[in-house]
Amino acid sequence: MHRTAIVILLLTMSFLAAPAQGQLLESERNTIEVFQRTSDSVVFIRNELVQRNFWTGDVMRRQAGTGSGFVWDRQGHVVTNYHVIRNGERFFVVFSDGAEFEAEVRGFDRNKDLAVLRIDAPASRLRPIEPGDSDELLVGQKVLAIGNPFELDQTLTTGVVSALGREIRSVADVPITDVIQTDASINPGNSGGPLLDSQGRLVGVNTAIINRTGANVGIGFAVPVNTVLRIVPQLIETGRVSRAGLGISVVGDPIMVRLGLEGVGVRDVARGTPADRAGLRPLRRMRDGRLVGDVIVAVAGTPVSRFDDLYKILDPYEPGDRVEIEVLRDLERRERIELELTDVGPRR
Repeated sequence: MHRTAIVILLLTMSFLAAPAQGQLLESERNTIEVFQRTSDSVVFIRNELVQRNFWTGDVMRRQAGTGSGFVWDRQGHVVTNYHVIRNGERFFVVFSDGAEFEAEVRGFDRNKDLAVLRIDAPASRLRPIEPGDSDELLVGQKVLAIGNPFELDQTLTTGVVSALGREIRSVADVPITDVIQTDASINPGNSGGPLLDSQGRLVGVNTAIINRTGANVGIGFAVPVNTVLRIVPQLIETGRVSRAGLGISVVGDPIMVRLGLEGVGVRDVARGTPADRAGLRPLRRMRDGRLVGDVIVAVAGTPVSRFDDLYKILDPYEPGDRVEIEVLRDLERRERIELELTDVGPRR
């Protein structure tokens, strides 16, 4: 082949194989820009158990789980899912360039499946992701997920907000509300990674998928950033979450169903709590078979038929807030009681 023809052919092949930056679609340029700007903020998290051999006494480290996370601030705090660190004893945060730091658990919230780790890393490598506003999200809006699915680091997937206001159950078996549903591929190992909008702002923390095979089938869920913004600062400050409650233990839903009762039965009232001072009474059966005591049937004017209803109504409140509850007393009459909510968050 003539030398000139060969040169022309090679130039043509090069042009076809690598389109110039100007040939990219606007949506492609946006995706690339967001990934380049935020990917260094996304980390791989390794969770290890330390075990001692019964016969030899040798200490061994066994990987208990992996997941994703992201830099929260320049003080070294890293946010991930609680289930990523659950049951672990040692934790390691790995950046995209391979730099690894051992981490300590600053705090976690099982109810929202969130955890905060802290690493001693130079501030120059810590690049927090700017938070957005999950209340402003719209169905159909573009979102991007960055994480480490199947331990494949720095994987980017894109999709849209498929639905808003979903509800899933946390590892504590309580509802997480206002969850974002997305079709951006989320697979095992993506847990704890960020869900971003087209501006590169954090709008959620990827936490779960619906699947029957262990892989993504187009339905993933993320804890909304507005929930994260409420929980994470508390974990950083105190290591725990302050949560408003009535200061009571409740009768389980299955028992209430067997009794043919609708509402939340009061099983026990902690002495000295506002509920105790307000006169709430435990539900109990008398010798003659009668049930006496209180069943909560409404809070702040909203009907309550099971425990999840009570939990979701109280979730936005803060300890110290006052709320009116309506109880069915002795299964005979309704009474309204106003009381102050107490802090029922777990202690460290």
